[in-house]
Amino acid sequence: MDDQPLPDILAGPLLRRLSPERLVLWLVGSRPLELGLHLHPEGAPPRRLRLGEERLRRIPVGRHAWLHLIEVPLATPLPRGRRIGYDLRLEDRDGTPGIADWAPHLCYDGESRPAFVLAEDQRRLLHGSCRKPHHRGEDGLVCGDDWLAERRDRPEAWPAWLLMTGDQVYADDVAGPMLAAIHALIRRLGLVDEVLEGATVADSQALYAAPSGYYRREALLPDITVNVALRERFFGGARKPVFTSANAHNHLITFAEVMAMYLLMWSPVPWGLIAPSRPALPEELDARYDEEQEVIEAFVAGLPQCARLLAHLPSLMIFDDHDVTDDWNLTAEWEACAYGHPFSRRIIGNALWGYLLCQGWGNDPERMAGLIEQAEALLGETHEREEGLPAPSQDALLEALRGHRDWGFRVPGTPPLLVLDTRTRRWRNERRPGRPSGLMDWEALCELQQALLGSESVVIVSPAPMFGVKLIEGIQKLFVLAGKPLLVDAENWMAHRGAASVMLNIFRHSQTPGNYVILSGDVHYSFVYDIRIRHRRQGPRLWQITSSGIKNGFPEPLLSTFDRLNRWLYAPRSPLNWFTQRRPMHITPRDPDRAEAGERLWNGSGLGLVELDSQGRPARIRQLDARGFEVDFPSPEDREAEADQAAASGRAGPKCSK
Repeated sequence: MDDQPLPDILAGPLLRRLSPERLVLWLVGSRPLELGLHLHPEGAPPRRLRLGEERLRRIPVGRHAWLHLIEVPLATPLPRGRRIGYDLRLEDRDGTPGIADWAPHLCYDGESRPAFVLAEDQRRLLHGSCRKPHHRGEDGLVCGDDWLAERRDRPEAWPAWLLMTGDQVYADDVAGPMLAAIHALIRRLGLVDEVLEGATVADSQALYAAPSGYYRREALLPDITVNVALRERFFGGARKPVFTSANAHNHLITFAEVMAMYLLMWSPVPWGLIAPSRPALPEELDARYDEEQEVIEAFVAGLPQCARLLAHLPSLMIFDDHDVTDDWNLTAEWEACAYGHPFSRRIIGNALWGYLLCQGWGNDPERMAGLIEQAEALLGETHEREEGLPAPSQDALLEALRGHRDWGFRVPGTPPLLVLDTRTRRWRNERRPGRPSGLMDWEALCELQQALLGSESVVIVSPAPMFGVKLIEGIQKLFVLAGKPLLVDAENWMAHRGAASVMLNIFRHSQTPGNYVILSGDVHYSFVYDIRIRHRRQGPRLWQITSSGIKNGFPEPLLSTFDRLNRWLYAPRSPLNWFTQRRPMHITPRDPDRAEAGERLWNGSGLGLVELDSQGRPARIRQLDARGFEVDFPSPEDREAEADQAAASGRAGPKCSK
């Protein structure tokens, strides 16, 4: 298989930040490509644009892998509300083949090219988080593609954005067969090598050949609790910081591993180029590998549809922890440990570097320009030298990534979108560094308030829910008080008193919006809260809308128990409510229409779909369940109206079942 010629395109195109005046696309080729962009707006003449150096950056990440970052300013704006077909043609190939030739899976049946719609406003949004390939469940992106396919001729029904609100990849939780595919793809594409300072394995090639390379990488990772003999072998016995993921057995380490992971997550093409070798495993791990292999094969079968969705809907993305590593920056103590050792700094930095190139750049190319230039220079130098990454230059880039303070971004529109960075600008607990940090520091929260002033309504993307399940947050607080915040992922807005207080005061400010829609993920279940400020008749209205995961879930018996206990312990008149920081808020949960009576948490992979009215208030909230049905979260008013109508007609209310 390694002797076969490589296809020109390995992954993409992905539609990213689109507007009538500018188009941003991402793809990966096996060589530097000469591309032409052809646009076919409905009801208007086609346009042909050659992508020269000012519109196309080609960045090598290996001998046969080139990132193509496409940013096209348009002197004549494109129309809104219409279907716009597009094609990327290979101008340096005979016949200038287009997408239908080199990626037919990106076209819907009977169509010769993919398309996009520039929505009139930002009132219809598709959103979700947490896509783990080896979770035994359906892929929400496949579900999203099925949903869009039914509406492909109705541009008015298309969402303005696909918002991916965290954990687009799991760098810290990788299945054995996925890691084998990653290593096979690294070899096939000749992805860059690197030196590994701080580990007794000298470089990336030695890492890939290490006996502990599969299911035992926690022995390679910086960790103060591993077996002493293994610590001696790989780290010279030095005390190391802790990587806290319970599933770090195959944690990604090198930049090449991270880049290969993205290609395998977003495109079916790389899977057809490799024949992964099964690693030599102890007998007790063979069965686990086989089980994971079955799930990974099902995941790969859905990738053509996932890629098609990403080629039709513009996407915006923000990291959460698993894009880098579990509990990333959870406490000041964690940061001191993790950034205090060169190997753990490298692991974290490589994952953030992959995020920059594959996710962050497409959100707002201008804000990422300086980092992209630094990465481009480093990778260009490495490609010319035909050697591994020079360690000093790599470390300098990773340090710049760590110090970057502009990962969050704003999308103007009706209503505007504010996407928050809740990972790198944390409110650290200086007196008790082992306690959870606030998700945003005081300066970042002040900037958030300034961005909100004067808006009538706003959509905020916060990877972690601003208003979560009180019982679960209470359990997390107990573990924090016991000095064990890492055991329960104590990552909620209320875990840090200062950050929570400032955030709640922002909502109470008289000049901030009257309507807030907060879109979140992270928790592996979905729910909706209607929120009002107590004792203020004209106060703002808030809606916490959480959709998680795209391909992940919460242990079912445990979630049902938490749901039931939360209803009992935090009922509207419960005195326990006065011991929470949210006591100035009146919170009304919405019941999913397919849930059992009283259940408020929906457990199932899929995507959230929210539709807003002219004032920025939710008109309809749904979960597109990947099992093939929709779940509505009707408002309390809709519930009452339905019950009144049922009573008036002499029939019982609707019976709901899962």
